[in-house]
Amino acid sequence: MENSFYIPEKAMVIVAHPDDIEFSCAGTLAKWKKLGTRLSYVLCTSGDVGIASPGMTREKATEIREAEAREAARIVGTDEIIFLREPDGLLQPTLELRKKLVREIRRFKPEVVITGDPTVVFADDTYINHPDHRAAATAALDAVFPASGQPNLFQELENEGLQSHKVRKVFITGWQQNQLVVDIDDTMDLKLQALLAHKSQFPSWDPSEMVKKWASERAEGHGMQYAEIFRVITLESDENWEVLRKTQNGSGD
Repeated sequence: MENSFYIPEKAMVIVAHPDDIEFSCAGTLAKWKKLGTRLSYVLCTSGDVGIASPGMTREKATEIREAEAREAARIVGTDEIIFLREPDGLLQPTLELRKKLVREIRRFKPEVVITGDPTVVFADDTYINHPDHRAAATAALDAVFPASGQPNLFQELENEGLQSHKVRKVFITGWQQNQLVVDIDDTMDLKLQALLAHKSQFPSWDPSEMVKKWASERAEGHGMQYAEIFRVITLESDENWEVLRKTQNGSGD
C-alpha cells in the first residue's frame, strides 16, 4: 500500500448525492485544501427524494439539500460546487450525463478526479450500494477516459472554447479500496462538521461515531488514528505530467 501524501493542484469530486463526499473523502479534501489544492464538487443529483418527511416535495427537498451541500462545501473550503440536477433515485450513466461531466472537467481542468467504484454492488452483508452511486461513478469514469481528453469527442465543446483536458489521476473511493491510505487525523473534525451540515439526513441520530469507527478501521496498522482509503489510477505518468499540464493550461497556472 502507498502511504506517501500526494497533493494535486486541482481536484474534482464527482458523486451522485449531497453527503456522498462527506461520508467518503471530505477528510482528504480538507487536507488538500489546507495545502493549496483548488477543489470542485460536482453533484449529479440534488438528493431530491432523500427527505421522507410528510408533505415534503422534490422541489423543497432540492432547496434544502443544496443549501446543506453548500454549507458542507464551505466548511471544507471548496472553491465551487456544481449541481447537475439529474433525477435522484433514477440516475443513469447516459451519454447526456457523460457530456455534462466532460464539460465540467474541461472547464475546471482538474489534475485529479475522485469518484466511487461502479463495480461495487454489495459493500458488505448489510448494505446494497445505491444504484445512483454506481451510475455516477460509471459516468464519471467514462467522462474522464477517454472523452475529456479527446478533442474529437463532443467536438461541439471544443467549438465553445472548452478544449480537451487529460486528467492525471483518478482516485476511487469505497469500502473495498486500500491501495492508498490517507491520514486524516488533522481533518477528521472538519469531515464530521461537513457531514453534520446535512441536517435533513440525520433528524434523529448522529452519524459521527459510526464514521469515526470506519475511519479508525481504515487507519488500523498504519500508525494513524483516522484514515480514508482509495484506489489510484494513474493515467498520465509523473514524467509526462508537467509538459502536459503546461500544454493544457496554457501558462501552466
